[in-house]
Amino acid sequence: MRVSVAAAGLPGRYAAALFDLAQTGKALDATAKDLATLKAALAESADFRTLTTSPGVSREQAGKAVAALAASFGLSDLTTRFLGVLAENGRLALLGDVIRQYEVMLSAWKGSTTAQVTAAHKLTAAQKKALETKLKARTGRTIAVDVTVDPAILGGLIVRIGSEQIDSSIKTRLERLGQQMKGQ
Repeated sequence: MRVSVAAAGLPGRYAAALFDLAQTGKALDATAKDLATLKAALAESADFRTLTTSPGVSREQAGKAVAALAASFGLSDLTTRFLGVLAENGRLALLGDVIRQYEVMLSAWKGSTTAQVTAAHKLTAAQKKALETKLKARTGRTIAVDVTVDPAILGGLIVRIGSEQIDSSIKTRLERLGQQMKGQ
């Protein structure tokens, strides 16, 4: 399957290259598992985030560091080599976006889709499952939920599926209320 990356930019091109290699090597799910490990590391480790985004880390240092991390995480050879390419090209800062693009491509390939959800706090497994069920009922498709925590929205959710967005955040509701009060 050839993946369209017209609107995905540079992270999309990297994700498409990884997707094509993983598909050729029959390692789509294994690569997705590796990327989930890296995604969790980005979310939980300030040191790892610094490694991927700091301009003070040379490409050579970044390459050595990601090779060591890949070994400690038990990542596949494909994912390890891919991280090396990102480090060599000075593109480790794109890792989070590349992971999201890969997830979207994998979902499309499997006939499902991913909803990008922003919540004020971490959702429990039961809340994620309930949200997936409601989104499936609304769209008629299998939906995987990718949750990002942003306390600035105060409460509620912002759900993006493709180009559609549902914003039920308290922040947006308060902004609308403020605009209505100014208009009267």
